[in-house]
Amino acid sequence: MSRCFVHIHRRKVAAYGHSPVFTSSRSASSIPHSRHDPLFFKPIRNPLPPSSIPLQILVEQYKSSQLHSNPVQRDEKVEYLARRYRDSCCPKDADELHLQVFKNGFVNDLFLCNTLINVYARVGDLGSARKVFDEMLLRNSVTWSCLISGYTQNRMPNEACGLFMRMVADDFMPNHYSFSSAIRACQECGEYGLKFGMQIHGLMSKTQYCTDVTTSNVLISMYGSVVGMVDYARRVFDSIWPRNLISWNSMISVYCQRGDAISAFEIFSTVQKEIMGDRLRPNEYTFGSLISATISFVDSGLTLLKQMLSMVEKSGFSHDLYVGSALVSGFAKFGSINYAKDIFQRMSYRNAVSMNGLIIGLVRQSRGEEAVELFAEMKDSVEINLDSYVILLTAFPEFCVLEDGKRKGSEVHAYLIRTGLLNAKIAIGNGLINMYAKCGAINDASTVFRLMDNKDSVTWNSMITGLDQNEHFLDAVETFQEMRRTVLFPSNFTMISALSSSASLGWIRVGEQLHCEGLKLGLDLDVSVSNALLALYGETGYVEECQKAFSLMLKYDQVSWNSLIGALADSESSLLEAVENFLVMMRSGWRPNRVTFISILAAVSSLSLHALGKQIHALVLKHNVAADTAIENALLACYGKCGDMRDCENIFSRMSNRRDEVSWNSMISGYIHNELLPKAMDMVWFMTQRGQRLDGFTFATVLSACATIATLECGMEVHGCSIRACLEYDVVVGSALVDMYAKCGRIDYASRFFELMPARNLYSWNSMISGYSRHGHGRKALDLFARMKLHGPLPDHVTFVGVLSACSHVGLVNEGFRHFDSMSEVYGLAPRMEHFSCMVDLLGRAGELNKVEDFLNKMPVKPNILIWRTVLGACSRANGRNTALGRRAAEMLLEMEPRNAVNYVLLSNMYASGGKWEDVAKTRVAMRKAFVKKEAGCSWVTMKDGVHVFVAGDKSHPEKDLIYEKLKELNTKMRQAGYVPETRFALYDLEGENKEELLSYHSEKIAVAFVLTRPSKMPIRIMKNLRVCGDCHSAFKYISAIVGRQIVLRDSNRFHHFENGQCSCAVRCSVWGLFFTFESLLSRSPERSGSNAAAQTQCPPYSQSRTCNCVAVNGMVVKHAAKA
Repeated sequence: MSRCFVHIHRRKVAAYGHSPVFTSSRSASSIPHSRHDPLFFKPIRNPLPPSSIPLQILVEQYKSSQLHSNPVQRDEKVEYLARRYRDSCCPKDADELHLQVFKNGFVNDLFLCNTLINVYARVGDLGSARKVFDEMLLRNSVTWSCLISGYTQNRMPNEACGLFMRMVADDFMPNHYSFSSAIRACQECGEYGLKFGMQIHGLMSKTQYCTDVTTSNVLISMYGSVVGMVDYARRVFDSIWPRNLISWNSMISVYCQRGDAISAFEIFSTVQKEIMGDRLRPNEYTFGSLISATISFVDSGLTLLKQMLSMVEKSGFSHDLYVGSALVSGFAKFGSINYAKDIFQRMSYRNAVSMNGLIIGLVRQSRGEEAVELFAEMKDSVEINLDSYVILLTAFPEFCVLEDGKRKGSEVHAYLIRTGLLNAKIAIGNGLINMYAKCGAINDASTVFRLMDNKDSVTWNSMITGLDQNEHFLDAVETFQEMRRTVLFPSNFTMISALSSSASLGWIRVGEQLHCEGLKLGLDLDVSVSNALLALYGETGYVEECQKAFSLMLKYDQVSWNSLIGALADSESSLLEAVENFLVMMRSGWRPNRVTFISILAAVSSLSLHALGKQIHALVLKHNVAADTAIENALLACYGKCGDMRDCENIFSRMSNRRDEVSWNSMISGYIHNELLPKAMDMVWFMTQRGQRLDGFTFATVLSACATIATLECGMEVHGCSIRACLEYDVVVGSALVDMYAKCGRIDYASRFFELMPARNLYSWNSMISGYSRHGHGRKALDLFARMKLHGPLPDHVTFVGVLSACSHVGLVNEGFRHFDSMSEVYGLAPRMEHFSCMVDLLGRAGELNKVEDFLNKMPVKPNILIWRTVLGACSRANGRNTALGRRAAEMLLEMEPRNAVNYVLLSNMYASGGKWEDVAKTRVAMRKAFVKKEAGCSWVTMKDGVHVFVAGDKSHPEKDLIYEKLKELNTKMRQAGYVPETRFALYDLEGENKEELLSYHSEKIAVAFVLTRPSKMPIRIMKNLRVCGDCHSAFKYISAIVGRQIVLRDSNRFHHFENGQCSCAVRCSVWGLFFTFESLLSRSPERSGSNAAAQTQCPPYSQSRTCNCVAVNGMVVKHAAKA
């Protein structure tokens, strides 16, 4: 074959003697194209249906072509071949046509070569089509249009755009087919394709095709596919005249895709007026788009959809597959399943799309069983696609019984494995993970996840979300970290699940890392991710970070406001800010929902703002949500905390059948909060009579009340009820029982029940540690804390309050500082005011007042009322030492709380302990001038005939004669045992005898004398509203030894257990061969007592040792030595 080079239109073409089409070498005019061109790199999404070039147009273009001087003469054979193969979609026909062209010598026929390119493009063989194109000696604009259209049809937009660029560069004028195909290709290339498409639009505007309807319709579609370019699409639409039905449908479709349903229906109302005159009618695509648009109307969408149904029926499209499927999906999404079913049954032809739409609607209505039945009925009459199985898997978690759903889902899983469909599509594996996770079978979901060969971001997101929903929070965080080690980027849903798991674990550091990750990936711009961040910071107590994250949000929704208000309402220090932000939200035009009302009512109840609670109640009525049970329960809690039990009772009576366990528990809590324990117990009885189930929270609430007022008998009754309700070993009830017994003085019962608990939570450990500390068993508390570190949950702030209090009561200064430092260094807990107060108390009880002052100066926060009151209390026990520090504390307290009587009493006690009676008198005068009245000290005991209350010098009791006779007898026996009244605890400047008399009639002594008038050998339990004085503390040790009974005294600070002459607190000394505890023994000195030497004395005649050598100071035996 002879070879030569010819030049045509300044282009180098490789020519062959006979067949340029079949040569294997590329001609010089072949067009190189790079896949790395940054303009064309995105994959194809939602390709538009291609438009084939009719044969008649090809013929006309060929006839009008004047580019070549010697065209090949067409004959009947050419016409036959063109008609024979022009509409074929068979690859064999394409090869047959190619062979016929070669055999008949038509290789230089421009018309047949264009037809051949068109046929190859139609069957998808773009390689052969490109080869034919490259080896053609002659080309015209139709040739370029055929190949560009072929690339667009076969989802190769980059190649189509590159070919169009070369066509323009080679001085060929594009026709409307070239323009249309290139613009469609640009639409599929994303942002960079849009820029090139706008250039094509500019080129087209300079040609006769600027107002071409077909090309303009494609432009509308291209601009409409890009967010923010709808206005450009509308300009193109407005420039078209006359418009055809495709123009109107394209513009309506653009508005529907962008969620602008109002504009879509405005266009539709216009199209009815304009095209009706042209005898055109809306077709199935018009109705399909409008039906999809109705879904965006939340309130009126269903009504509008029904109107569209009437129009469809009048237009005769009710049986159309496309319109019917859209109607089924629309009614199903609105929950009108009966309408959807009726349309589905009336459809003359159904496919997987219509069936899937109905199944989705049934799933949304939680009618999983019906969805599965529908699938089983239709699977033989409808061609099931893979999407149908994915949708079917969403039905199983909506079964009434999840176990049945899991079983049916497992059967479908097995079928997918048998048929080999499991690996046919990643979405099927994702659906299985989601199905198992929602059915509670998270282990099965993990198995599917591990066995999947290919995973996408949805796969990882489904797994992480499933782990989070099934409370496998640690596994969810670890899976997220594993995903980050892959090439996949987390989506907003993945980030939300990871943040939720971190919040549930309380891992603020991990949450902050996720926050940084979201910022780097730009996910913080998503409102849902920002809401998850707000929830993270709110649930972990980082309120300031929550407020800062909220302030940086560019967009808010109602969830954002609810998250912020909820976080502030949960923080005791930010309750007022919660109210302020609620008011800001209302002023900004946001409409509060049920979550908003529940959160703000919780804040109002904590603040006890009764008037504001009334106003919010009015808002609840105004927004017509008063019948919501959760809001009514929140109102009950609010009014109960505000002391308005009458409104509580009114709301509760109106609730009628809407009452749930929370409603009853709120009423019980309200009665308890307002010190109406009998009514609370009546409410519990009423619950049982009504058949209302008593849950763990009910028992925990009542037990907490019993613990607060130390009613042991009532608490034991509730314990019996919990046993009958089979809730004794419930972890919440068990923890409340431990707390109740500890606070009611039965630390032995609390310890025994704690050891018997099958499961313990953080509250259980905290209650037991605090109980040991409160009862003076500091060493047991520390030992239990050591067990907790090994076998229990991580300690929190409450745990360390109990631990530090235990160190304070035992006097372990160094160990107390070690635990204090471990809070931040080991457990990452920032010390709070209560922890600083415990440390001040620890140093004060150890007599280290100088270290107290140093500790205050080094505190990272400014001391509050609690700290200064602890300092003043420590100074009042220091027998006049370091009164300067006490005065400083008193000045700060009187500045912060000038009308609190406790501050004056502590200051007076400090002066009295140092013998500064003038300062005592001045303090009492200042107290009277400030119109401050000291709370009267009282003690009470619970007997079978009721509660008996006594005050100092009380002579109002009916049995006063027996009481004072018993008290006189006790005083005589105590003095015989060596008791000497400690008159320094008489806080009045009186003579010694008067002081002794004043001390002998303290309320706790009268109470114990009263109990001893009753015949019993049970332990004596006394409650006191103030701290017990040192003299009564000493006297009770003697009384316990004299009467041989245990005395349990609970004052405002702690429990004291007196038994056989010893107490559960502080320093030990010996009496009658037994160990005593005396807080004031170390403060005694020979100088202060008037005795300079120890004296020999003999034990009382009723002592176990008849002959002994005892050493006594001031008549108190401090050492016992029995004679041999």
